[in-house]
Amino acid sequence: MKRVAVFGLALTGAAAARALVARGIDVVLSDDEIVDEHRYLARELGCTIVPIITQSEVVAFLDGVDVLIPAPGVPPLHRVIVEALACGVSVRSEIDIAYEWEQQRSGGPRPILGVTGTDGKTTTTMIAAALLRGGGRTVGEVGNTDLPFMAAIDQPFDAFVVECSSFRLQFTDAFRCDASVWLNLAPDHLDWHGSLGNYTGAKRRLWAYSGTGDVVIAPVNNKVILESARATPARCVTFGLESGDYTVSSKSLVSPHGVICSVDELWRALPHDITNSLAAAALVIESGLSGVGDVAAPLHSFESAHHRIELVGHFDGSAWYDDSKATSPHAALTAIRSFEHVVLIAGGRNKNLDLRQMATEPQRMVGVVAIGDDADAIRRAFEGVCVVQDATSMEEAVALAHSMAINGASVLLSPGCTSYDWYNNYNERGDDFQDNVRKYFSRTELSS
Repeated sequence: MKRVAVFGLALTGAAAARALVARGIDVVLSDDEIVDEHRYLARELGCTIVPIITQSEVVAFLDGVDVLIPAPGVPPLHRVIVEALACGVSVRSEIDIAYEWEQQRSGGPRPILGVTGTDGKTTTTMIAAALLRGGGRTVGEVGNTDLPFMAAIDQPFDAFVVECSSFRLQFTDAFRCDASVWLNLAPDHLDWHGSLGNYTGAKRRLWAYSGTGDVVIAPVNNKVILESARATPARCVTFGLESGDYTVSSKSLVSPHGVICSVDELWRALPHDITNSLAAAALVIESGLSGVGDVAAPLHSFESAHHRIELVGHFDGSAWYDDSKATSPHAALTAIRSFEHVVLIAGGRNKNLDLRQMATEPQRMVGVVAIGDDADAIRRAFEGVCVVQDATSMEEAVALAHSMAINGASVLLSPGCTSYDWYNNYNERGDDFQDNVRKYFSRTELSS
């Protein structure tokens, strides 16, 4: 690579630019909207920054470029990507470049584990990293995390666990993992990919370059993923709650190499917690990085990230949970299935997905509070299933949920939609929910 264009200058784009410049590569920068922060970055790195308001500016941005690295959120039909492909410019993601650099590392490449799926990627990545750390290894949790892979390559890690979003996998030409898992598949990001087929195709690229020495790990009950795994030359390992190479038997998580731990010893034992833990255990054990006896202790002590069915507290006889990270109907449905009786707070901005998935467990639903830009769509999805009330703020949503939470029903924020109407991200949404819950019940206690 002699000249690389980096488009999209948030966390990943800025990290890519810094890593490229550090290797003496000529870099040109751009973004849909260039702000002072981007100009500061360009001055810091000595890079040219090009606005792309007109088509001629797009052409100028790509002039003489060998490779375009788009930020993960830049869709395939964005005019910069379309123009790059039309001009014969290679379009690659940051995990692809980082993988290539790692293969050229003096002393040889370090182990790379990969995780993809519609839901559970972050948690499974975190569990796998925790299992490796429990064995004394230093681990980089990279990719779709706060640490881009390109920024981690020069750090003294023993191994990498790469969280592979469909956005990052879309533009890979070489990326492969020693062991990798595809957790699940449901419609998501169709506004970005255009169709479920395109989305599935992007996920399938996790295994596009797998070799005979690699391990691919698939859920035993998903035909599409399992067939994709078995179509590779790699060794295929399965997992599942009721069957698979890694499964649950006699109230214990078991593997082909012996018992991993009892369900009672697990950090948390909701159904998806168990499958995520099985998948992570398979990753580290089948890659040869951990032994079956090494994972029980870290599986017991693991702590999940915020806003993933996170207990906020018990108030007035009900448990309140923050699952703001659930930005798709499939993710919300997974959370709903964790409760016998639940009041759901859902809504936000839909990603062109079928929200009716969330209403397929009517026996669990006590009521729904609809929020955000697509509150009407939430209302339609639950029509005839349970009572639905609209809230115009998170404060109102908490009050309405409390009024509906009778007989000890749990209250769950699991929106099934993005946060990009009231908030900048799901973290802000979850924090606001938790703040409002605590403030509401503090006021309630004071007035009683």
